[in-house]
Amino acid sequence: MTLLAATEIPRAFFWKGDHLALLDQTMLPTQQIWLPLFNLEDVSEAIRMLRVRGAPAIGVAGAYGAVLEIRLRSRSENLDQGPEWLKHLLEITEALRQTRPTAVNLFHCMDRMDRVARDIVSESGQAAFDSFAAGDRMEAEALAIHREDEEICNRMGSHGAELIADGVSILTHCNTGAVATGGLGTALGAIYTAHLSGKKIQVYADETRPLLQGGRITAWELFEAGIPVKLITDSMAASVMADGKIDLIMVGADRIAANGDTANKIGTLNLGILAKHFGIPMYIVAPTTTLDPSLASGQEIVIEERKADEVRQFQGQYSAPPEVDVFNPAFDVTPGELITGIVTELGVHRPPYDFRSVMAGKS
Repeated sequence: MTLLAATEIPRAFFWKGDHLALLDQTMLPTQQIWLPLFNLEDVSEAIRMLRVRGAPAIGVAGAYGAVLEIRLRSRSENLDQGPEWLKHLLEITEALRQTRPTAVNLFHCMDRMDRVARDIVSESGQAAFDSFAAGDRMEAEALAIHREDEEICNRMGSHGAELIADGVSILTHCNTGAVATGGLGTALGAIYTAHLSGKKIQVYADETRPLLQGGRITAWELFEAGIPVKLITDSMAASVMADGKIDLIMVGADRIAANGDTANKIGTLNLGILAKHFGIPMYIVAPTTTLDPSLASGQEIVIEERKADEVRQFQGQYSAPPEVDVFNPAFDVTPGELITGIVTELGVHRPPYDFRSVMAGKS
C-alpha cells in the first residue's frame, strides 16, 4: 500500500458547471458511485439522505444547489425582473436550510448566497435585469465558498497537527475527513497533515452507530491513505481508554455555541465524559463557520431526530422488531468544560470559551 499524496485525497463532490457530481457516501466503502445532481430536489434529497454529509460539505453542496435551481428557474419561469428572481432565490435557500437543522454551516452558506443575491438586485437598479449574468455571479460565490473551505481546512489541519505528537494513538468519531468538507477535512484533516509531515500515528475509529460513518467512511479513508487504523465499536471506547491505548481524542462538530458547548454526531458526549475520567485531552476541530455565537449554550441547539428505521434496520434488513419504539437523535451536545481545546482556522482556542468575542474580532 502506498502512502497518501495530498492530490489523492478523496473528494465529496466536483462542480461541473451544469451539475454537481457527488460521491454517494451511503454506498461507501463497497461502491464508489458518483451521482449527477441537477436541481434543488436532487441536492435536497442528497443532503437529507446523507449522500453528502459533514457540516462543511453540506454547506458547499447547498450553495451549488442554489445555483443549479436558480438557473433552471430563470429559464423555465423567464425571470427577467430582479424582485421576482430574488423571491425565487430566497425560496430556494430556505428550502435548503430545512434539509438539516443542526449543521450551522449550511445556514451560513445560505445566508451568504442571500446577501449576494440581494446585492445583485440592488445594483441592477432601474436597468434591465439579466438573470443569466446573475446566475454567473451566484456560481462565482459558490465557487468562492468551496475554495475558502479548502483553505480553511488547510489552516485547521496545520493548527491541529501541532497538537499531534509523533507516535500517538488518536481516537476519533464519525467522519471528519475530506468527504465531509470541501477540502482536506477537519479532525481527519489534522491527522492527514500530521501524517504527511512524517509523524507516525495510530488511529482508533469508532464505528458510529447507527449509520456507521466511522466504519464505512473514516476507516475507508484512513486505510486508503496508508494511515494505521483500528476500527472499534462505539461501546469499546471506555475499554480502550482504560487500557491506556488512547493518547488523544479528535472529533469534529456541527454547531458550537458561544460557551464552547459542541453538537456533534451522537456518541461524542460519551467520549467527552470518558476523556474527563481518564485524563485524556479531547479536541474539537471545526471551522469558524461552525461557531454559532447567537446561542449562549448548547441547550439552545436544535437536535435533529431522524427516522426510526435507521436504528431498527441494517442495510435494509430488520435487526430489531419492526414495531419497536425508537429514539434516534442524530447529535448530542458535549459541554465546553469537557473539551480541552477547539481548533479553528484561527488557531487553538482554550477554555473558558467566549466565541462571541472571537467572532466579533474576526469581523
